[in-house]
Amino acid sequence: MKPVLGIIGGSGLYNLDGLKNTKLVNIKTPFGITSSKLHVSNYKGLKLVFLPRHGLKHTIPPHKINYRANIYALKKFGVTDIISVSAVGSLKNIHKPGDFILPDQFVDRTFNRVTTFFDEDCVAHVSLAKPTSLQLSKLILKSLPKNIKIKRKGTYVAIEGPQFSTYAESILYKSWNCDIIGMTNMPEVRLAREAEMGYKSIGMVTDYDCWHKNHDAVTVDQVIKIMHKNTNNVKILLLSMLENLNKIKKWDWNDKIYSCLNEAIITSKDSVSSKTLKKLKPILKRRFSL
Repeated sequence: MKPVLGIIGGSGLYNLDGLKNTKLVNIKTPFGITSSKLHVSNYKGLKLVFLPRHGLKHTIPPHKINYRANIYALKKFGVTDIISVSAVGSLKNIHKPGDFILPDQFVDRTFNRVTTFFDEDCVAHVSLAKPTSLQLSKLILKSLPKNIKIKRKGTYVAIEGPQFSTYAESILYKSWNCDIIGMTNMPEVRLAREAEMGYKSIGMVTDYDCWHKNHDAVTVDQVIKIMHKNTNNVKILLLSMLENLNKIKKWDWNDKIYSCLNEAIITSKDSVSSKTLKKLKPILKRRFSL
């Protein structure tokens, strides 16, 4: 069985080229509406689901994205693994505008977002020590076109937005040895883990944030110029990734990502209300045999 990939598109990535017979599917969730309908395609036998997190016309700011609805809808539709594509700022000279980076750690500086599915009568504490999927990382690196420079790991600091950082904040995050800064990977990575889904983020560097001597202030014009180049490159990468996924003979479903609720849920099934069991069925059905 091959994984069912869900691709969450960030700033600049609102569709995928080269996919045929795309259907728009509306998935109802108990958490409200998703950023857009799911774009469901079939690529040489692989099922692929695309979701633009800011909406098709970029009308949803980072702090207003319905992260729970998005992840829930992907899980309910059958997605097993998520590739998240995001525009990010660089906090180090070695990460230049136009480069890609695969963060493997996150620092959460958001403050006004719901970060869990388990906020009622079913208590769960998933481990986020290793928050991203090694299998997805290997797949991406194997599929990398020669013209794209990519860093294999790094720390992503997530801020609330929609404003960019102050200079003092930017210097603070650098002192923490963070590599990139963005506004959307949290709480996505938390929710994906609670839903027992593999998650890997592709950070597309657009600027140096405001700490850099040549970047006194980040402007939208600066970001958009680099973003167009990054978007074209990431589309090539994603199609190459699908080609390589087709060639993989075996996917490791024994990875603990896909069964992490076994060690995370404290509440017994008998103590969870029928309302919660119904509400979280796509997430709990494997753990509680629903």
